[in-house]
Amino acid sequence: QVQLVESGGGLVQAGGSLRLSCEVSGRTISNIAMGWFRQAPGKERDFVAVISYASARTSYADSVKGRFTISRDNTKNTVYLQMNNLKPEDTAVYYCAVDRGLWGNSNSEEYDYWGQGTQVTVSS
Repeated sequence: QVQLVESGGGLVQAGGSLRLSCEVSGRTISNIAMGWFRQAPGKERDFVAVISYASARTSYADSVKGRFTISRDNTKNTVYLQMNNLKPEDTAVYYCAVDRGLWGNSNSEEYDYWGQGTQVTVSS
């Protein structure tokens, strides 16, 4: 059984930083892409970032480019999302997900497994 557990969320002031972690159990992530998505209240789940299987390629939503960095440690079966210069509009529940392929994409329907989410709240 594949399980994803996110952690690292919390309350932070605008301009602050948080680092989210997503630990995966039940399968190795070394040969698969991993993504982060977020969902604000009353809105759809949106793509945030994706990292390919060997960290060869990353992609970000325009709204987070230059502020967020996705990374992975395959030895720990864990993916990270470093979030800097946070803004109130970044407030959402953040989810990590396991993609079906090597390179990843922004389409949530291409992801097979999801974590339970971690709340990020940015105050102004």
